Amino acid sequence: MNWQFQATCLFPLFLIGFCQEILKPQMVKMDCNKGVTGTIYEYGALTLSGEEYIQFKKYAVDLYCPLPTELNALQEELKHLDVIVLGFPCNQFGKQEPGKNSEILSGLKYVRPGGGFVPNFQLFEKGDVNGEKEQKVFTFLKNSCPPTSELLGSSKQLFWEPMKVHDIRWNFEKFLVGPDGVPVMRWFHQIPVSTVKLDILEYLKQFDTQ
Repeated sequence: MNWQFQATCLFPLFLIGFCQEILKPQMVKMDCNKGVTGTIYEYGALTLSGEEYIQFKKYAVDLYCPLPTELNALQEELKHLDVIVLGFPCNQFGKQEPGKNSEILSGLKYVRPGGGFVPNFQLFEKGDVNGEKEQKVFTFLKNSCPPTSELLGSSKQLFWEPMKVHDIRWNFEKFLVGPDGVPVMRWFHQIPVSTVKLDILEYLKQFDTQ
């Protein structure tokens, strides 16, 4: 296949051990809006080290996310299909990622998940995904795909203003962007990686006949 495809994600580093009220999703998965203006290739982000700004057009692609070890497994299992996983640390949900950019890799390696874990996917600098200072790529994604739940959750654990109906609900919310750079799917944050993987594989079937 000549096309490329990429999986990206809102990436929570310190979710384990934090109790959160479980919200019942209205839909576990939402198809994104048809006729979206623009593509993800118009955006980019600084890497975790801050040494390089990467334009997403480098990938030709998609967005998604769960636990670090699961992301490594997903990247390994789907790399032969040109699926690329991208990680975006964020501290807006329960203040679960207080570390500086320079501390995040060490936190992954020695704390959560620990055990010498090293991500095999690209990590970008920590930033906001909601509110006044949200990264433009997430503005684009959220405006392209309907939210997966009517509820935002407890305002005591959500750290941004103003809050909007299309905002990302919590760490692990997932987006899929197709090879043309247009968002395809958005998943509720509690949907397991196994389900997302099956959805991605089902989506890829259409390219087998082209």
